[in-house]
Amino acid sequence: MSAADTHPTVQVDIVSDVVCPWCIVGFLQLDQALQQTGIQARIRWHPFELNPAMPPEGQNLREHIMEKYGSTPDQSQQARQQLTKLGAELGFAFNFDDDSRIMNTFSTHQLLDWAETQGRQHPLKMALFKAYFTDQKDISEIDTLLSAVSEAGLDAEAARSVLESGQQASSVREKQEFWTSRGISGVPSMVFGGKYLVTGAQGVDAYRQILHRCMAEAA
Repeated sequence: MSAADTHPTVQVDIVSDVVCPWCIVGFLQLDQALQQTGIQARIRWHPFELNPAMPPEGQNLREHIMEKYGSTPDQSQQARQQLTKLGAELGFAFNFDDDSRIMNTFSTHQLLDWAETQGRQHPLKMALFKAYFTDQKDISEIDTLLSAVSEAGLDAEAARSVLESGQQASSVREKQEFWTSRGISGVPSMVFGGKYLVTGAQGVDAYRQILHRCMAEAA
């Protein structure tokens, strides 16, 4: 048995979208819980599109939130301030302004699906979150995507080929259907140990408890 095998490990499947702020918040809360407990996780990210019909040019984020959820401008501003504060507490920078836009994310999911086959899915997911929320980049643009790919240690030209060929498109659609057919309608949705479903960003304490529960049952 190797030294790595002595560490307790839990499989965590996370259904998410790159433009979902609560997905990065939830992951960072989970990450803190993992650090506090000493438990390790095998993280797998799965595709979910919050706005599959979003056109290529995207939409102003504030307008989108108001249309989709009926939020007032004040409510939208308060939500952004809450996320910015929460992100800072978790070591992540949310940068919102009046020109922030929501994007179509099907291309990001195709790249993440490919990156899993290369063993670099998680670094790419983190790079995409940073590109969109921190750097305010257009993640439907090929140059933005390829920059994130390079940052994650993947080959940019291979990634370009993935997008141009559409080779991962059907795989992504199948995985989306798998999760939606099982009742997943919002993100983040995390499945711990293939058994416990937790939806939304639940906080460090809640994740710590479920990690301990998984390990106790495994023992």
